[in-house]
Amino acid sequence: MCRFRGGYPTDGRIPGVDPDRYARDAPADDAPGDARVCVVAVRPDTFERCRKGVYPAPRSYDRTREPFEYMGFYRTAPTSAVTHYARVRARTDQHRDGDDPLSPADWAATVEPFSDTDAVTVFELGGLVPLDDPVGNDLNGVRGAWYCTVADLRAAGALSELADRARA
Repeated sequence: MCRFRGGYPTDGRIPGVDPDRYARDAPADDAPGDARVCVVAVRPDTFERCRKGVYPAPRSYDRTREPFEYMGFYRTAPTSAVTHYARVRARTDQHRDGDDPLSPADWAATVEPFSDTDAVTVFELGGLVPLDDPVGNDLNGVRGAWYCTVADLRAAGALSELADRARA
């Protein structure tokens, strides 16, 4: 059973609560409000790779050519919300037979289920920044890539509000 002190879990995990929200070493939410963000949907396997600093996208996707400084992550499970964003530190082109920055296991888990491409752009990410107020799903989730600002992420209370602010 979890006990709470000051609203924070002190032992055990609470279903649906992201442990990053309570991590002492989580990066500060100090990105400039006008910085451009690409918001994408991620499944749990892909989100775990984002935690490790990599997000792959087939090179045929527009997001590999669009300019933006940050990526926002709409998690399809367990929360169905935009919960985090991260600074894009680098973009690296990689082919299927390469092993850096994606390992063959990373490729199998994050690229193969969605595309039969042989070429991806790997977005190398800074630490994941948890949003104080996740942007919950009141629509049909995020499809493709949405472009907004960090201020838009912070201000939106629901995906419908973010969709009004974002450009697909």
